[in-house]
Amino acid sequence: MNNEDNARRLDEIDPLPTLRGEFLIPPAPGGPYEEAAYFAGNSLGLQPRATARYLTEELADWARFGVEGHTEGRRPWVDYHELLREPAARLVGALPHEVVAMNTLTVNLHLMMASFYRPAGERTKIVIEDSAFPSDSYAVASQAVHHGLDPAETVVRLRPRDGEEHLRTSDIEAFLAREGHTVALLMLGGVNYLTGQLMDMQAITKAGHVAGAVVGWDLAHAAGNVPLRLHDWDVDFAAWCTYKYLNAGPGAVAGCFVHERHVRDASVPKLSGWWGTDPAIRFRMAPDITPPASADAWQLSNPPILALAPVLASYEIFDRVGMEALRAKSRRLTGYLAARLVPVRGVELITPESEADRGSQLSLRVPDTRGLVQRLAAEHGVIADAREPDVIRLAPVPLYCTFHDCHRVAEALTVLTAQQD
Repeated sequence: MNNEDNARRLDEIDPLPTLRGEFLIPPAPGGPYEEAAYFAGNSLGLQPRATARYLTEELADWARFGVEGHTEGRRPWVDYHELLREPAARLVGALPHEVVAMNTLTVNLHLMMASFYRPAGERTKIVIEDSAFPSDSYAVASQAVHHGLDPAETVVRLRPRDGEEHLRTSDIEAFLAREGHTVALLMLGGVNYLTGQLMDMQAITKAGHVAGAVVGWDLAHAAGNVPLRLHDWDVDFAAWCTYKYLNAGPGAVAGCFVHERHVRDASVPKLSGWWGTDPAIRFRMAPDITPPASADAWQLSNPPILALAPVLASYEIFDRVGMEALRAKSRRLTGYLAARLVPVRGVELITPESEADRGSQLSLRVPDTRGLVQRLAAEHGVIADAREPDVIRLAPVPLYCTFHDCHRVAEALTVLTAQQD
């Protein structure tokens, strides 16, 4: 049996049949296939077919009811975000009152840092990974400036050991044991956007707390990718976007988690807005805020319904399938693709080899990164993602990627890298 037949056979017998039919697959930009092999879901997920219906229903209610849609629509807008609460909680391993759908990722990180980054005395440092997504770097630097501190002295960027690609959990723990008395906030990415490394969030959170630091997580590349247990891991706060693995559309409304010990603590400072007051008295229009004992207390403005509808459509898919089943299939797909890529000349896999230490992403170091990504699309119908100067990211997302897709990208890279020699 050749590689292509084997890939098709693996698709036929997989315990979780593909949900590819529930998504709109882009046409192949080039090559012999009609549909693209889409490996950029870690950058922007594909559109569920249900999304258009959800949006159309809200537009229809707006047309029919006008302002009364807040209370009379099929999904009344006044408490629309409540529809996302329990699915979001199940997705990230939280209690329902610990999560809220609001804003975008970096806005939520700023709101969290406004509450939980409290530099005092020698405890002023913010710790991130050196290869953090740029927005996180900018955000923490601006928070330092906001507090009158020098980012060059305040922001600590953890780097892997010389010659290595990934942060070792033991090295993070050792740093915290040694320097933790200076750390006010530890805020890492749950899955590193560049290398695809999955952090040991439970162990690192514990080490951060032992050191006396607040621990928050950027879950942009983790939510919808790997199972999470934020409440049980005792995470202080977390934020995630919904347009990558969660397929809610470009710039979609993000999610936020605040541990219940904080949501029940009225002394926690926060930036406030109208929608952060108790919904039971919100429309009394009182001048003083009465925040609820939930993550809703961090809301500022009324939810954007047309932006929440695609999030609801997505969350319902994840609720139906379940993260454990998706994680199992992700391991099968990613393991298959990794095995196919190892012998390809000129390709260096920089994602951890262990399945336990990676999500649904493989990062490759290759020459002529951008040119290679362009040729993958134009000549083979494979849509991938380039990160300068020398990394291609491939995300075999289990909801809509197949073993045959993985076969296609492995064959394409074999051909193209041979032509570069």
